[in-house]
Amino acid sequence: MVFQKTILLLLIAFPATFLAAQEPNTIEVDGKVFEKIEIEADYPGGVQAWRNYLEKNLNPSVPVDKGAPAGNYMVVVQFVVNKDGNISDIKSLTNHGYGMEQEVLRIIKNSGKWNPAIQDGRPVKAYRKQPVTFQVENDGLRITTETPHTLFVKTDNEVLIKADRLKAKDLYVTITGGSMINMGNGLFKAKVNKPGTATIRVFYARNQKLIGAESFDVKEK
Repeated sequence: MVFQKTILLLLIAFPATFLAAQEPNTIEVDGKVFEKIEIEADYPGGVQAWRNYLEKNLNPSVPVDKGAPAGNYMVVVQFVVNKDGNISDIKSLTNHGYGMEQEVLRIIKNSGKWNPAIQDGRPVKAYRKQPVTFQVENDGLRITTETPHTLFVKTDNEVLIKADRLKAKDLYVTITGGSMINMGNGLFKAKVNKPGTATIRVFYARNQKLIGAESFDVKEK
């Protein structure tokens, strides 16, 4: 049996294995929006405290529990830090589903008071964006493409599929918005019709039981 697991990537301003990064602010003063900010709104204790809060409280298993196919899902949530430090106007800018947006919205909502942004020496209303990437992996199922996590439109894309404890002849494979041709020994040719996202699903051929799935970006070549 192949199990799924999730790795939670919390993106910060510098590269690391497990990070959380806030995107640049804008602020509003007397109806005017400024992109350059004297002091940005931040979480009490700074970046490290914010990262610790996210790591401790976000549930990375949400997409797996909701049946999300394997793949990388970047969730982006926008919110406002008001002059008094309270959070408001929390909304998601993405719509991947599988409970991911709701989980990030929940954690932002429960984050408590922030330190407000400062412009011209006074507290001001500030907008922030928080990206969180959920990386869902199939433990024991490997789907490999020539360009990682990417397929190209109207091209014979070579796809190599391996599953632990199963032979290639035991696999039945489909793809959304296209077709899969079995070339033998776990090698397939995938053809997709339009840009966007395509999901490859791998089944046990004998009983059509789903082993796992993975989503791929589809691009023009």
